[in-house]
Amino acid sequence: MTKTGILFPGQGSQEKGMGRDVAEADSAALDLWKLAERESGLALREIYWDGEPADMADTRALQPALTVVNLTLWLAVKDRLAPCATAGHSLGEFASLGAAGVLDVEDCIRAVTLRGRLMAESGGAGHGMAAVVKLAQDKVEEIVAQAVKQSGRELRIANYNTPAQFVISGEAEALDAAEALVKEAKGRAIRLAVSGAFHSPLIKEAADEFAAFLETLAWKAPAFPVFHNATALPEPDPASVKATMQRQMTSSVLWIQTMQAMWTAGVREFIEVGPKGVLFKMLKANLGSEEEQWSGLNIGNLEQAGEL
Repeated sequence: MTKTGILFPGQGSQEKGMGRDVAEADSAALDLWKLAERESGLALREIYWDGEPADMADTRALQPALTVVNLTLWLAVKDRLAPCATAGHSLGEFASLGAAGVLDVEDCIRAVTLRGRLMAESGGAGHGMAAVVKLAQDKVEEIVAQAVKQSGRELRIANYNTPAQFVISGEAEALDAAEALVKEAKGRAIRLAVSGAFHSPLIKEAADEFAAFLETLAWKAPAFPVFHNATALPEPDPASVKATMQRQMTSSVLWIQTMQAMWTAGVREFIEVGPKGVLFKMLKANLGSEEEQWSGLNIGNLEQAGEL
């Protein structure tokens, strides 16, 4: 029997109308939207069903809204799936915790609502992020180290997305230096429209407040392994899962390593549950040498869910 892994996307996967068909078909799904609106104080359905892209990119709104979409899609299809593992990209890791029963879905919504607010408020002057493409990992690591040396400022690789796609996170002077070095190396750097240097030590104050909130939640043993961003490995018990998640905001997202670890664990079918299929598109880059031996599918709405 083919082993199935469930993937949940993070920020950047939002699209207009996301989750509407599920919410209109299921009152329990609609209730999760209402919970997220109460927790955030934002008109999330208005923003994501009828709003503009700029409003949909706001971290405060995006984190609870996308998590609602990921989880309501999961609840719509879970009875037709028998996953052996799950992983979520950055924000998506909280949907993985909900899918595996580590946290109640309501607590997932409460957690990401606070996470979104804290991250939105965490930005210092000049702090930011940039995507780096068309360069290998060792070259990006070399550029980051050189930019830190030149500028004397904080910079790190925040996301290891694919072997030719990385995200760097840090202070403006270091980002400027890195972008010049990327150009010199024939790569491309694209500054991201974010409010801070996420997945770096520069948001430690926000991460510490979030870690204290996570202490208040009820953590349970995972029904199936959750592969974590910070380690690219599953944790066996609730206490170790909680400890790993308490450092997730400042740790790098080891997505390349996570996909390789899931492959090593025997996963051969990858189903992305969330809009757009961003992670589905990354699969070939991360598992390309084995592309004839694995399959992938995106479930972004009820019509696609019917294909299962």
